[in-house]
Amino acid sequence: MTLDRRHFLAGAAGASATLLTGCATPGAADKPMPFFIGTAGQSLMPRGKAPRVVVAGGGWGGLTAARHLRKLAPQAEVVLLEKNPVFFSCPLSNKWLVDVVDDSFLTHDYLRVADRIGYRYVQCEVTQVDRAARRLHTTAGWLDYDYLVLGPGIRYAYEAWFGDDAEGRAAADATRRRFPAAYIPNAEHFTLKRALRSFKGGDWVMNLPPPPQRCPPSPYERAYMVAWYFKTNGIKGKVTILDHKPRIAPIGPGFKAAFEELYKDYITYVPNAHVQQVDPFNQRIRTSAGDMHFDHAVLMAPHQAGDLAWKADAIGRRPDGQATGWTDVHPQKLHLQGDDRVYVIGDAVGQVSPTFRFYPKAGHVANQHGQIVAGYIAERLAGREPAVRLPDNLCYMMVNASPREAISVQFDYQVGAEGHIEQKQIDDNDRRAGLVVENFRWAGLKFEDMFG
Repeated sequence: MTLDRRHFLAGAAGASATLLTGCATPGAADKPMPFFIGTAGQSLMPRGKAPRVVVAGGGWGGLTAARHLRKLAPQAEVVLLEKNPVFFSCPLSNKWLVDVVDDSFLTHDYLRVADRIGYRYVQCEVTQVDRAARRLHTTAGWLDYDYLVLGPGIRYAYEAWFGDDAEGRAAADATRRRFPAAYIPNAEHFTLKRALRSFKGGDWVMNLPPPPQRCPPSPYERAYMVAWYFKTNGIKGKVTILDHKPRIAPIGPGFKAAFEELYKDYITYVPNAHVQQVDPFNQRIRTSAGDMHFDHAVLMAPHQAGDLAWKADAIGRRPDGQATGWTDVHPQKLHLQGDDRVYVIGDAVGQVSPTFRFYPKAGHVANQHGQIVAGYIAERLAGREPAVRLPDNLCYMMVNASPREAISVQFDYQVGAEGHIEQKQIDDNDRRAGLVVENFRWAGLKFEDMFG
């Protein structure tokens, strides 16, 4: 069943109320589920009689998978591994950047959520995945699994810009510290927000990485929110969008109309601007469309599957043996090719179709993957062969914060006659306040699905 506005708006009011009041249960702080403190060389937790499902990565997909596993497979032991102590949502963060929402809207306490739903949460970092032994090694100790769900997210491939020698690593570190992309939570987001608050004027440059990238329409939304901030606060700044693509996509007409009607004096859009060289020290960027000096920049290196996917040896290979940068999964079942005990969800998922190639790397898709994979594992634990399910996707992009107006894009999927997944895209280019209301209702439903 695909999600459209009719399906989710009808039941969203209660979830929105939960979202606006926060997700913590009164008294939950008095009885937290303990997490485990140990050392890398010891067992993190003993094996019991119940089958164990480990979810590595507590983003939109991982949290959803853990919650639905508890509901669909109550006989299983569910363990969530996440290196961060607090959840911070990248989706909706562009609104947070200009104070449309506050910190409490995007952040949630992993420990309270785990306590309320009933899975185990361990704050640690995965250091090695031994798939042959079905064992994870972490900074807090090792543990075995029967099924493993990987939610690696993304990493920035700075080496594509700077190489991997000492000089290149220094340039990558300077770029990350001074001009972060803010597409991995959460310290980068606070650095970006401080930069925006202290910006006095000049050239603000944003490059878009080559596709596939995390949430393709969101860099445009971010540029428009920065331009809105300049316009509203009388800052004499110019936002330059250096787009790897030949045109704005998706929702091109909607973004173009907002540019022409709202931000013509604040945004310069440059297509086919393939990055050739970045100098974070002298604040210069060279592209195939020209060179620029910047006063501040949001520098987005090419995206790849996150480090956890590489540690799990889950990255696909091209015919020439080179790494694809994304995980090699069964397009419909989402487990690794050659290892049906390991599933991948969210942004790290590799090519699933010969036509559109990748699912949108968006929070909505990650949430859908979490539900789907939890269902697959529950069915297998019950001794049944799972029926194939496909995700859908719905993204809202705010283009004006006063008055609040947004545009949106929806993707639906089905298996075609030739057995390949087919994609249908529906752009809503009509900028209006009603889509902002829908956006917050959508967020309420998604947060309810992740946090209970």
